[in-house]
This record gives sequence, structure tokens and C-alpha cells, in this order.
Amino acid sequence: MNSEPIRIFHLSDIHFGLVDERAIAWAHDAIAQQQPDAVAITGDLTMRARHHEFDAATDWIKSLAAPVTVSIGNHDMPYFNLIERFVTPYKRFEGLKSLVEREIDLPGLAIVPLKTVRRWQPRLNWSNGWVTDPALEKCLSAIDALPTGVKVIVTVHHPLREVGTQGTALTANGSKALEELAKRDVIAVLSGHVHDAFDISEPTPHGTVRMIGAGTLSKRTRSTPPSFNELVFDGERLEVNVRNLANVDTQDMMIDDVPQDAMPPRKEGEPVAPVRQVPPTDPPVH
Repeated sequence: MNSEPIRIFHLSDIHFGLVDERAIAWAHDAIAQQQPDAVAITGDLTMRARHHEFDAATDWIKSLAAPVTVSIGNHDMPYFNLIERFVTPYKRFEGLKSLVEREIDLPGLAIVPLKTVRRWQPRLNWSNGWVTDPALEKCLSAIDALPTGVKVIVTVHHPLREVGTQGTALTANGSKALEELAKRDVIAVLSGHVHDAFDISEPTPHGTVRMIGAGTLSKRTRSTPPSFNELVFDGERLEVNVRNLANVDTQDMMIDDVPQDAMPPRKEGEPVAPVRQVPPTDPPVH
């Protein structure tokens, strides 16, 4: 058991361009004051991958007072410049190059990235995830190279869940990835994309894999207030606290299952609105 618990702040879907200024100020202050051992940001730094959005995201992320690893989200791929999307899709990450898909090694624990985005897909919905064989092999090789006994947290953008048919799958080859991760000392897979927090055990033929999703720090909320996850690992157990702007209990912040998309639920005849209406209050003091 580690002498001191390891604390990781898990952020996702910040969406500069549609960011919640109060939420990112609150998260920034929490990181500055509590100095977690690491910050894992699981994609969608921007809303439309515009240059000014990446500039703002880069400045904010580089100002964080902790080691950071960043995943690429589907919203971070060029939307309006298809030539750049196909030829140099990650060019706009240049300012964060050293942090993108960065492995972070902590005492007895490693954070290892797994990319779930593609510049194109052989299906109409390119916003969903896809684990390519090279991306999976890169992740597994990094895990297998770790010293014996080191536990692993894998970071992705899309939850590794295949929903419905192949045409509507949330993450193509997600099941294959989960099966391989279940064979290793992976204690959790951290993701974003759906804008609500969750903590579920996903069965595979080789055992279960814990999937933990973070909410959003943007105005694009789905059914819960802006939030991020605080993870504490004591060498044996990984605990999750969903910290949020409305003092909602962690269990009430978590959804029961992974939805097929991140769109806010609609009621017939009504505009898009959060399901769980929680009056805003001052952020909790820790």
C-alpha cells in the first residue's frame, strides 16, 4: 500500500468556445489549492477546434499547477478545414504537444492513454469513437512495459462501450479493447464525451473493467451541473468523488449507464434543458 494516497483530478469536455467561465475558474482554483498528483483531461478541449479556442485551452491547461495528460476528443478535430483534418489533424495541438497522450508514472500507479478518435471513419457519424489496432497496440505495449505490480488507469475520450449495431456503436472495437485491458492490472478506464459522470463495471470474458466517466466544465450540460471527478487511490481501492458547482451528492451526480450520445435529453415540444434541475450555489469549500 502506498504511504500516501494518490489524488487525480479527472476533467473532461471543457469545450473552450462554449466554456462555463465560473466552472473553469472553480476547477483551476481547486487544482492550485490542492495540487493533485496528476490531472487527466479526457478530451473535447474545444467546441469547434477553432484556433482561438485552442489558444484559450492551451493557456488554461498550461497554467494548471499539476502534471497533466490530455486526450484528444472528437470536437478537437478540425471541423471546417477538411484538408487539415485529413493531412495534419493534430496540428492545432502544437502548443500542448508534450501533454497529449502523455503517460504519467506515479508511485505504484501509471496513467496510460488510449486514443479513440480518427480523422475519418467508414460510417456517417464521425463523432463516435473508434479504437484502431495501432492505437490499442501502443496502449497495451506501454502497459506491458511497466514494472510488475504497477496498477494502471487508462484514459480515453469515448467510453469503451459498443451500443446497438456497428453503425451506431459508441466506440467501435471498444469491446476488443476492454477484453485486452481486463487481462492486465487496469483498475479503471477514464472517459468523457457524454457530459455526465458515471462509475460502472463492464463485463468481459476475462473479467470486469471499471469505467469512470467525468462530466463537463462547459455550458453544454446534459443532465447534471458542471463537474469534475476527484479520484483517490490508496494502493488498493480507487474512490470517486464527483465535485460539482451545486453541492449535489456524488451518487446523485452519476448516471446509471452510458447513453448512446451526449446530446441533452429533449421533452416533446420543449427546448433542450437539463433533466436534473439543481439551483446553483457557491462551490463547496475543501
